[in-house]
Amino acid sequence: MRLEPKNVDDMRPEWLETLQRIPGDGLKGRYAPRHVLGMLMHNPSTLGAFLDHWVSSKLDMGFTVREQELVILRMALHYDCNYVWKHHVPVAEEFGVTQAELDAVREQPLGPVFSDRETALLALTDEMVLHRNVGDSAWSKYKPELSDSEIIDLISLVSQYVLFSLANNVLKVDVEQNLDEIEPLHPGM
Repeated sequence: MRLEPKNVDDMRPEWLETLQRIPGDGLKGRYAPRHVLGMLMHNPSTLGAFLDHWVSSKLDMGFTVREQELVILRMALHYDCNYVWKHHVPVAEEFGVTQAELDAVREQPLGPVFSDRETALLALTDEMVLHRNVGDSAWSKYKPELSDSEIIDLISLVSQYVLFSLANNVLKVDVEQNLDEIEPLHPGM
């Protein structure tokens, strides 16, 4: 790792309280992303504001946790970020994502196992990441599946995982050993 992560047990109490509000159990306890949070602790003013925004928006956006996790896993694929992948597979599974769907998230083009709404979320994520925009054709095809508010939510969610993916990749954050049993983003590698 390029920086030594700080001990997340030393986080400010209000940050720990914020993290406890994350839906489900997948990013808590055994699966907590200790290393990346420890890296982000090197800049407390950025981390505190980001944590509050990240957790609050996860709770308030117009997507189910399952939909959020599909987008997050697709972001892990695009950014080739095994850390994000391994941390979010348990969350996705907790909220009903199947092994067939995990496999389909890895496919380019996108696998055909998703609902129209999920396909729209993932295709728009692809557009934003791969083209840094959404083309007119994709907009016309997929926008009818989402409300105006949900478009803003999707931009926010993608942006959050640009930060997490880049932080993990740039800082070469090691995946915690307790996640060894989670299949990597690229099986067999």
